[in-house]
Amino acid sequence: MARKKFPWLAVIPPLVFAGIAGLFLGGMFRDDPDALPSSQEGLPAPQVVELPVGDLPSFDQAVFTEPGAKVLNFWASWCAPCRVEHRYIMQLSESVPVYGVNRDRTAEQAKGFLEELGDPYTAVIADPQNRQSIEWGVYALPETFVIDGEGTVVLHLRGPINAPLMENRILPAIAAASAE
Repeated sequence: MARKKFPWLAVIPPLVFAGIAGLFLGGMFRDDPDALPSSQEGLPAPQVVELPVGDLPSFDQAVFTEPGAKVLNFWASWCAPCRVEHRYIMQLSESVPVYGVNRDRTAEQAKGFLEELGDPYTAVIADPQNRQSIEWGVYALPETFVIDGEGTVVLHLRGPINAPLMENRILPAIAAASAE
């Protein structure tokens, strides 16, 4: 009697399916399934190059080591989610210095946005070639960082700020950065 060979190829699809299902299941039980990991949190703030946006106040690396918490926000006038989050940036600016990195191609675009919606920024620098964005690990706008008085990135948020993020992530991070 001839012995039948085991169909090894028939086992591969169920194993692949089980592996993928396990990855999805593991992802569902993370603390925040929507959060993207940041390579910047816990590290010193990357360098910035002071490129003024027209006649708006600008800043350099030294602001990150000034005492107290501060917020750094990457934005652009053409970015629809930046418009959505702008009211939260305005709220933040009432209690903590907020610095902006603008990715518009011209100062007029950036200034027009701020004239229309209000200027929450203590100072703004330009990033028309996206070099500073790359240094900070920014790949989509808006992105926001909370930095402590020692110049360490405490929080990196990708995407627009909303009320739950403000309450549950940003304000606690600012409080922790202020206490250090």
